[in-house]
Parts: sequence; structure tokens; C-alpha cells
Amino acid sequence: MVCLGNICRSPLAEGILQQKVATHNLNWVVESAGTNGFHVGEAPHKFSQKVAKKYGVDISKQISRQFFATDFDNFDKIYVMAKDVLDDVKKIAGNKFDENKIDYFLNELNENTNENVPDPWYGNEDGYEIVYKLIDNTCDAIIKNFKASKK
Repeated sequence: MVCLGNICRSPLAEGILQQKVATHNLNWVVESAGTNGFHVGEAPHKFSQKVAKKYGVDISKQISRQFFATDFDNFDKIYVMAKDVLDDVKKIAGNKFDENKIDYFLNELNENTNENVPDPWYGNEDGYEIVYKLIDNTCDAIIKNFKASKK
């Protein structure tokens, strides 16, 4: 799960998907990262934490990290939250970029639409609530799509 700063959208996606993976007894490693590195070492945004906690997801112990080209070696799937993030990932990854491993996060919910997850950074708490619900629905779709592909 990759966004710009790894403090709003991608920590929510990491926490929500980790919880769903555990519920479904899947042996997945779920992590998140940011492309800009401005918040490396920081905890998720206070509103991301607050909204997640409201729904029983604790992301308070997550620490922001930067996306690295080697993430293409270490992960089977990389989801980007927006077009600008995809552009940044391509630059960072260089020759390690693998188009078969990367996709827009929301394509799991709405196939091939390449929609952006809204960035709540500049808004109020209500924006984080909207983003939480969108990410939660998409994480459900990730699990559903994975299970359907295994039948």
C-alpha cells in the first residue's frame, strides 16, 4: 500500500487489510510506504488513527517509511493510492519497476478504472471517515477477488 507520505491513506489500508487477512487466516505480509519521505519515522496522522480506532483497527504503532525500489523484490503486489503516487513509484523503482506487480488500489473495487483514493490530508476529520470506508470496502474486495481467483 503506497501513498505520498505514508501517514493518511496507506496506514489505514495496511491496518484494515492486516485485520481482514488475520480474520480470513491468510498468510500475507501487508505493509505500507510513502513516496516522498517527508514523514519517515512518524506515526500515522491523528485523524487516521482516530477513525481506525473507531472501527476497531489499531494503527498507532505503525511507523512511516519510504518506498524503495527493492519493494518490487519483496512484495507480490503493490497498490498505489493515486496517479501521482504511481508516477513517483516508477521513478523510484527505475529498472526494478514491474507493471505486473502494481495496480491502483481502487481497481480491486472498480476494475480498470484507475481511480485515486482521495487524500484527506488537507481536510477535516470527516474526510478521513470517507476514506476509511472506501479503503475498508476495497480491502473486502481484495479478499473476495483473491478467494475467487483460487477457485
